[in-house]
Formats: sequence, structure tokens, C-alpha cells
Amino acid sequence: MLNSSIRSLLSGSALPSLAAVALVSLALPALAQAPAATTTPTAPEASEVTGPNSPAAVDAATGAQQTGTQGDEIVVTGSLLRRTSTETPSPVTILTADNLVKSGITNINDAIRSVSADGAGSISTGFQQGFSAGGAAVSLRGLGVSSTLILIDGLRSTNFPLNDDGHNAYTDLNSIPFSAVERIEVLKDGASSTYGADAIGGVINVIMKKNFQGVAGTVEGGISQKGDAARQRANLTVGYGDYDATGWNFYLNGEYQHDGRVAAKDRSAPFNTNDLSAFGLADQNQADSSFGATASQSVSAVVRQTTQTDLNNPFTGGSAASGPYTTLNLGNCPNGTFTVAGASGGVGCKHDNQYEYSQIQPRQERYAFNGRLSIRLSDNIEGYLTGSYMHNEVDIRGIPLAIRQRQPYGGAPSTASNNPGIVLPVYVCSAGINCATATDRRLNPNNPYAAANAATPALGAARIFYLFGDIANYSERNNELIRGAAGLKGTIDGGWEWRIDAVGAKDNLSVFQHGTINIAGLKQAVNTGAYNFVNPEQNTEAVRQLIAPDIRVPSHTSMASLDASISKDLFQLPGGAVQLVVGAQVRREVLENNSLNPNLENYANTAAAFGKHTVSAGYFEVGVPILPTLGVDVSGRYDHYSEGFSHFSPKIGAKWNPIKEIALRGTYSEGFRAPTFAESNPRSSFPGFVTFQPPASFQLAHGGLVSAGNTNPYAQSYSIGGGFSGNPNLKPETSRSFTAGIVAQPVQWLSLTVDYYNVKKKNVIVAGPNAGTARANYYAGLPLPEGYSVGAVDAIDPLFPTALPRVLVINGPYVNSGYFKTEGLDFSATVNLKLSDNVRFTSRADVTYVRKFNVDFGDGFVRKYAGTLAPYELSSGAGTPRVRGNWMNSVDVGNFSLAATTYFVSHIKQVAADEEEGGTKMTCAATAGTLYPYPDGNTQCYIKKFIYADLHASYKVNDNFTFYVDVGNFTNEKAPIAPASYSGINYLPTWHYAGVIGRTFRAGASFKF
Repeated sequence: MLNSSIRSLLSGSALPSLAAVALVSLALPALAQAPAATTTPTAPEASEVTGPNSPAAVDAATGAQQTGTQGDEIVVTGSLLRRTSTETPSPVTILTADNLVKSGITNINDAIRSVSADGAGSISTGFQQGFSAGGAAVSLRGLGVSSTLILIDGLRSTNFPLNDDGHNAYTDLNSIPFSAVERIEVLKDGASSTYGADAIGGVINVIMKKNFQGVAGTVEGGISQKGDAARQRANLTVGYGDYDATGWNFYLNGEYQHDGRVAAKDRSAPFNTNDLSAFGLADQNQADSSFGATASQSVSAVVRQTTQTDLNNPFTGGSAASGPYTTLNLGNCPNGTFTVAGASGGVGCKHDNQYEYSQIQPRQERYAFNGRLSIRLSDNIEGYLTGSYMHNEVDIRGIPLAIRQRQPYGGAPSTASNNPGIVLPVYVCSAGINCATATDRRLNPNNPYAAANAATPALGAARIFYLFGDIANYSERNNELIRGAAGLKGTIDGGWEWRIDAVGAKDNLSVFQHGTINIAGLKQAVNTGAYNFVNPEQNTEAVRQLIAPDIRVPSHTSMASLDASISKDLFQLPGGAVQLVVGAQVRREVLENNSLNPNLENYANTAAAFGKHTVSAGYFEVGVPILPTLGVDVSGRYDHYSEGFSHFSPKIGAKWNPIKEIALRGTYSEGFRAPTFAESNPRSSFPGFVTFQPPASFQLAHGGLVSAGNTNPYAQSYSIGGGFSGNPNLKPETSRSFTAGIVAQPVQWLSLTVDYYNVKKKNVIVAGPNAGTARANYYAGLPLPEGYSVGAVDAIDPLFPTALPRVLVINGPYVNSGYFKTEGLDFSATVNLKLSDNVRFTSRADVTYVRKFNVDFGDGFVRKYAGTLAPYELSSGAGTPRVRGNWMNSVDVGNFSLAATTYFVSHIKQVAADEEEGGTKMTCAATAGTLYPYPDGNTQCYIKKFIYADLHASYKVNDNFTFYVDVGNFTNEKAPIAPASYSGINYLPTWHYAGVIGRTFRAGASFKF
């Protein structure tokens, strides 16, 4: 029965009911779970198919028609040549505004990151733990955000002031207006020969509307099934002037979007807690409630008696504490208490810090204004002027900061024991008074051992473990980008065409940080007894500001560019005219990223970057249509940087149509990425932190193997830092890449593409490539690799004071080292069926398969990332899933439209080769230094595949009004558990965000007059 119905649909001989069509549309996404379906190809017309169509994508032929009337000449991303359609030898995905709407996408960030070629290192706004938290970026081919170039109407914008991982530069996707977008072109091929640096992985070109007449807008509201994640969105565009008739058009566009906060406590386990015992894994909340080196993670102050060598300095606590642990305020334990077994003993308050303080989605508000004037100055000269302003505010909240039993910024970094431990003294005194001899000193009300040790104050100090629960830890990041562009183009005698474009942009970022502990303020508050550790609710705002003064830091980037080119048809070949384009560009770029901790006086990170340079370039492209069925493009670009280095980038591509239904295409290119200011300027600095499990020998010296039940916090996984500064001797990263593809359109309603890609990036700029070896050598008692040094070590383990202390910071250089090599396949398919005059069915699939992602940091050890959480130390540590794809099915019946978009991410093994120490391969066994201790090894080591789907339904009332409803994750699929994740609470925000937020509902209306 089903087969006969489908035959009827394909033949057009029968018109199925609306219910039947809807059923087919909804059923098709479910088939995406079948292995065969995930490799379905896609391609537009055989003559010019240019790549996969993501959920919101459309085939290249349709995209070309969006540009103008049939036969209009256009320029496609990755090429400078004029064409009558989007045909190029390179694979290009085109996302149109109409298809973005059908996918329920409402911002540039979600649109671009929906493309399956986006891989490792991609940054979503949901990732709140990174150095560039608040920004959003795409990482084509997984080569990093700094290897993907973002353009607006073919021109650059300025970078986000904060660097990802402290050194990777990128354009913030949140800074690009969305409602004035006509289409987005995603070039999944190297393009340094056209655009210069940073285009190793590919290019994103956001094409804005060129002209608009009338009034149009959208109003929308939404909420999650849980009653949070509220969204309000609105936009309005007003335009006047018939360009064809009058020679000018002007429009203004404004948009607003607000996304509400989602707290961790408003979601179920495991996304609101580190207690995974219900899932057969460890209860990582022990640190929130236990005593010892990490008892500072409790918002209920815990103390233990120890000594103090300097009564005026609470940072000189004794190395070994004795006696039981004591909780200062047992009367205020809303979650109950617990008793610690063993010789030390003690009673404490139960806490779950992730549940109490963490958030899953930040509050975000953005608004933008965008305008354009297009004008015909004469019969052969046209011009334009554009301007935009974008404001984006992200509010990020986290677990309150703690008193550290280590101070990497509080003493000489090279000192082995720069801070033996923080203690509450027996006596407190007024500020500036010598408490060792003062006659008016008084017993410390916070120290329960003070009275008994009044005569021996050096022996009665209280080592304190505490998290400042009464001081909220959050940052407000306000980013505003101002951008303007102007251009002229025309023709001159002899068939020459010319154009000049100028663009300037400035990105101003203000970071307001609240709750960051000031070392000097903490010392004064402890010495004077000003802060009440017994009952923190009694503290005044003045005392809280003493300990954690608000920090506001401005940073900015700017970019100005002038580009000019000239082109001409040289002569005729059997396939058409040979085209030549030559041009030149000069641009100026500036960065000032100020540190939150310039004087090393706070607990905040010290990342900072500064620099300015001028880049001059010349480029060319030649299009040679050898035959009507065979064309070749050759291009090249020479870039010179004021720092002193230069690079030439060539590219050649060809497309051949042996028959009308088949096209073969391929490219070879070389590219480069210039060192960022953070990597090359000696004024720049960066402290990076990764989660690290000390080796078995260290664990044994501190009480036994963790896998055997050792609960000593000192032996558990912890954050280890790396300090890096800019290296002016760096060379650019270089690349070679090639693609080869087949495009087929066997019948009019079906198009397919398969493209192979292979990219190798050499001279990769890395922060301390031998950091793993340096860590291993420290714990093995061996010399560190050349160029590395110990920056700081932890306080001595109070339970095992004679054992080797943990290393906190290891310093290392930025260097050119080794290579990245990735290869894989892109598949896409488009079905476009007109079932009757009133019914149309469309299906588009976009799938990327990563065959290899291998990395060598110059030590000869090849690290294999594909299918694992590597690169774990890059950005959000979301890894490299082998398969990622999406599939949109829509049916249009008269004025009604229903679309379902399915998203798929394959399973990921929770090991990471970039965490392997000394070449020892990581496994899932609990004793092998894995990212997380799995009791039964491989069974629980895999993050399961994730499949979910969104629905969009709309009804066009008339030519002026359309109403729509979006249901996100309509089956309410739950994200797979990922206990090794550090970017989200047991999930990966990059891939699984929708499965944590859950089902969402949005409704809206659009209008046009």
C-alpha cells in the first residue's frame, strides 16, 4: 500500500491528502537513524551543483536564482569571476533566508553551525567556560576557528577582541545582523588564493539584501516545555526606491532578540549534578562535601587546626594540619549533614554546587541596526553605502569562587612553596597593625581554636576551606560592533570592468566581572576578621567588595581595508570567453585585549593580547572555458605583512560535464594562516588550564590509586595551568588541500553530490606542544623539555606532607610544530517534487564523514582524533565525531507548509590523544589515565549518538501575513551522557545542546506591505 502511494506521488497521477503528505514528511526524518540514510548525497543541477544543502540549505541552482533574474551575472564565494549561475569547481553550500525560516533558525550562529562541515573547535554561545565566552564561531573541517574566514558581502569584518583558547582569532557570529540576510554561502575549500590568510578550512560569506521596497517584519515569542528559555524576537525592515526604474534604493533594518536563562537546577540529572552514581559512575560531588585539599568547594566553611609561621600573613599556614575537620556553621545545612569516617573525622554540610549555582543557557540580549543605499551614478557607474551597528550582551554565571590553598599569582612563581596554605589566625587586628605584638588584638571570632591557643597563637591557626557562597560569581559581556562599507563599480572603454570597495569595522567589548577574589583584599579581610565565615549572610556589601571588587575591562579590535580590482574578457575559446581579474588590497588591523588580572592581584586569568599590522596584497584569477563541457580556473594571491613575512597562495580548479546529467569537479590549493597577535606579540600572554589526572605513582604516594578507592582530594583530577607568551619568530601556518567531487542529476527532481576533501596544515602554531611530556617529566622527576619551566606548585598535601606536591603551572612557548591532516567525505542530496499545481515536496540532506584527523606536534607521534574527544584542549573540548548530518523534509500544500529537520551526531569515544602523556595511549580503563574513571572500561566510555528533530509549520493568510509555529526537539530527545566533558555538565554544548534544553515552542507572525 505504501509503495503504491509513493508511486502515485512520483508519477503525479494522484494527489494525496494533506494528512498523507504530512505523514510522509514527518516519517522521513525518523529514517535518518538508518545507516544507509545518513550517507544520502545531494546536489543541485548537474551543470552547476556546488555542494551539500544543510538543513537550511538550497541547491546552487536555486541559490543562483535568488541573486537576480535568470542570466544575471554574479560572483560566487571563492571566485572573482562573473558567472551566470553558482557553478564553480569548489563545493559550496548555499543557505537561503526562506530555508533558514523553515528550519526554525533565527540567528547567524545557529545557521552557520548547522552545516555538517562544522567540526572540532566550533564555539556555541552555550559554551560558557572558555576564555572567549560570550562569542560564537565556526570551525570548518575541524581546523579551528582561526582557520575559517568570515566575510560579509565578500568583505572582511573585524575579529572578536577575546581569543579562543587565548590565541585563536575569529569573527564573532553574534555580531552579524540576521534579518537582513539574503543568503549565506559556505565554501568548504581552501581560498587563500582569493581572500588571503585564515581561509584554510573554508569561507563563510554572509550576503545581505541589496535592495528592498516596502515594509516587512516579524514578531515572535517562545518558551521551553519546562517554562524557561524564553525567547522574544522582532525585526522590521523599511525600504524605498525602485532601483531599476529610478536608479536608487534605500532601506533600514532593525532587529531584537532576547533569550532567557536556564539554570542547571531546572534540568534533571545528569545535567544538573556531578553525582553520577545513579548511572553506574562515580559521585564526583564528593569534593563538594568532603574535607581535605578540595574542601574549599563547600559554601559551608570547614577548618582544621594547623600552624602559622607569620601572624600577620594568613598565607603562611602550616603544611600539615591535625585533628578533626570542623564545619563553622552546622546550623545552616539545608541539604543535611554527613559524617567523615577515619582518623580525622568531622561533620559537614551536604552540597551540590552544580545544582545550586551553575547555568546551562546564559541570558542573552542582542539588537542591531543595518542600512544600505544603492545608487546608479551614471549609465556605467554604480555605488553603494552600508552601515551596521550590533549590540550583544551575554550574562554568564557560575559556581562561586573559593579560597585557594594555592596562589599561583600570590607569590614568586618559581618558588616551590609560595603558599603553604591559607589559615584563619588566632588573633585579628585593625588594618596596618602588627598582630604579633599588638596590645589591642582580639581573638578571632571565626577561628574555633582561638580561645584554646590564646597563649600559643602560632599553633592554633585554622586552615580554612571555603567557597564564597554569598558573593555571586558572574560576568556581563557587552559587545558592540560598528561596521561601514562603501563601493563603486563600473565599466570603461575596451570592455574593462572595475570595482573599488572600502570597509571599516570596530568591535568594542566590555567585560564586567563580579565575584573574582582579590588576593590583597582577602588577606586584609582575614587578618582583621572583617569577613564573617561563620555566618556569611551578616557580611556587608563593603566587606564583599573588599574581598571581590568588581572588575570592568574594556578591549577592542579594528579593521580598515581598501580593495580594488579590474577584469576583462580576453579572447574566445570553444567554451566561451577567457576572463581575467587582477586586484590589490591593503588593510590595517589592531587588537587591544586587556587582561582581567594585569597586576596578578586577582584569581582571574591573565590572558591578554596586543598588536597592530598592515597587510598588502595583490591577486589574480583566470577563467579558461576550454570546451563547453570543460572549464579551468587558476588563481593566486601574494600577501605581505608588516611584521616581515610574506606568502604566495595558488589555486587551480576544474569542472567537467561528460554528459548533461553528470559533473566532475576538483581543486588543488595552497593557503596560510598568519600568526595572531596573541601568538606573535611578546606583550601578549595566556594561561591555559586543562583537567589532568596525576599518574599512578603519584596517587600511590598520596594514599593509593583512585581506582582502588582513594578519596584523598589531592590525588584526584585537577586543573593544571600552562603559561604562554607571544613569540615574534613564528612563521605562518601553511596548508595544501584538494577536493574531488561528483555531481549528478539523473532526473529533474533529484540531484546528488559526493565530495572528497583532504587538507594538511603544516607549521601549526601550538601552545607548548610538549606540555604533556613536561607534566609527565615533572611527576617522574625528570628534566622538563627545553623551553619549559615550572611556574608554580601546589601547597604540600596535608595528609602526606613529605610526598611530591602537585604542579600547578608549567610555562612553555608558542611554536611552529608538526601538522594537522584531515580527510573525509561530504554527501548531499536534494529532492524537489512538484506533486501537483498546489503541492510540492522537498527533501535535503547534508552529511559529513570524517575519515581521518591526525595530528603530529613535531615529536613523531601521530595522534588520531577522529571519533574521539580529541582535540580535548581545543576550545570546548567537544571532540571530532566521525559523522555529522542533517535532513530537512518539507511539504507545501497551498498556503500551508510543514517542515521537519533532523540532526544527527555519531557516537564519540571519551579518550583524547592530545592528553596522552609520553606517547602512552589512553584507554577507557580506570587505571590508564583516562579522562574519566569508568568502572567497566569500554562499555561506558562512549558518548552515544544523538538524533533529534525540529518542526516548523506556517500558514500564509494572504500576501501580507504569515503565521508560524516552531517546535524544537519535538520528540524531547535527551542528550547522551558525557561525563568527560568540561564545557557542560555531563554533556557537550557543541553537539548536544538541544537535548539538554529539551522541547521548545515558538510562535510568530511575519508581515509585508
